Amino acid sequence: MTVESTAARKPRRSAGTKSTAGKTTSARKTAGAEPELVQLLTPEGKRVKNAEFDKYVAGITPEELRGLYRDMVLTRRFDAEATALQRQGELGLWASLLGQEAAQIGSGRATREDDYVFPTYREHGVAWCRGVDPTNLLGMFRGVNNGGWDPNSNNFQLYTIVIGSQTLHATGYAMGVAKDGADSAVIAYFGDGASSQGDVAESFTFSAVYNAPVVFFCQNNQWAISEPTEKQTRVPLYQRAQGYGFPGVRVDGNDVLACLAVTKWALERARSGEGPTLVEAYTYRMGAHTTSDDPTRYRGDEERLAWEAKDPILRLRAYLEASNQADEGFFAELETESEALGRRVREAVRAMPDPDRFAIFENVYADGHALVDEERAQFAAYQASFADVEGA
Repeated sequence: MTVESTAARKPRRSAGTKSTAGKTTSARKTAGAEPELVQLLTPEGKRVKNAEFDKYVAGITPEELRGLYRDMVLTRRFDAEATALQRQGELGLWASLLGQEAAQIGSGRATREDDYVFPTYREHGVAWCRGVDPTNLLGMFRGVNNGGWDPNSNNFQLYTIVIGSQTLHATGYAMGVAKDGADSAVIAYFGDGASSQGDVAESFTFSAVYNAPVVFFCQNNQWAISEPTEKQTRVPLYQRAQGYGFPGVRVDGNDVLACLAVTKWALERARSGEGPTLVEAYTYRMGAHTTSDDPTRYRGDEERLAWEAKDPILRLRAYLEASNQADEGFFAELETESEALGRRVREAVRAMPDPDRFAIFENVYADGHALVDEERAQFAAYQASFADVEGA
């Protein structure tokens, strides 16, 4: 199976899909009938062969496999702590990556130090791989910094809230890399919802025409807030690349080995002058879109439970245990390290200052504005009312 031939096939209609009014039943998502994708580890943790991509992980050592597992566990622990901190009023908002650890760690570990990464706002696992301190991410969501790290120190750009815009930034940067003759690549992360944005379409056009060394890594977690993927496209997302003239491939986004292998392949293509690639990591957002979202309003427990059975961390653990590449001592030590990370993150956030509540009114207009001044005064009176109640 080649990537090109796979991309050319018509998508198969799953058994649970209705053809009327564009509606789908939950059976499509829970019956386990996913479309064809690159997979090296089954949900049960069994290693399967793939003629095209095995070579990209052929030399992986037991230590490196344990490292991938450690990355996913610690990233999930950090993510859980951040969610709890937001619920306790320490953060303004949090976008959880729960369920997407394999896509992020696999692709993140495929990058080289000299590659450049353009994230959205959920790539906490990729940030971990690039050496960004997790507390910097939390400072941004607390409102006390604008990112907290120098993008050029880690070749990891600041988080991007405007949906899809970072793909254009990545394409422009990749075009510059090509003109400089550098032996490096660029990778841009975005979600299935962002794939409908015009900026992403423009990025595909420019990268193809200029043969830019960029990998577009789409984490298809099935839901753009409350909109399912079926509302975004009539064909699998990776097939869109075909229309722009470059390869697209769909990978099991809950399989860290497959994500590592496919991303390595795509980055090597970019570095060798073969141009862009679209990687669709077929995964699932097991939590809410952000902590302001209630996913129970638009999706059922049956769907969520079916995907929890494909948990990326449990999958790799099953493989490590079955192949005798990790023992109970390793898992126990990692549990201790995980708890220590949680405590460090919590202590760091609680030591941060409170955000300046009035900063929102600054720099709206260069020379000030009467309406902004009025709103600032109203907000100040509102804040003062709390002090009056406390003092009463």
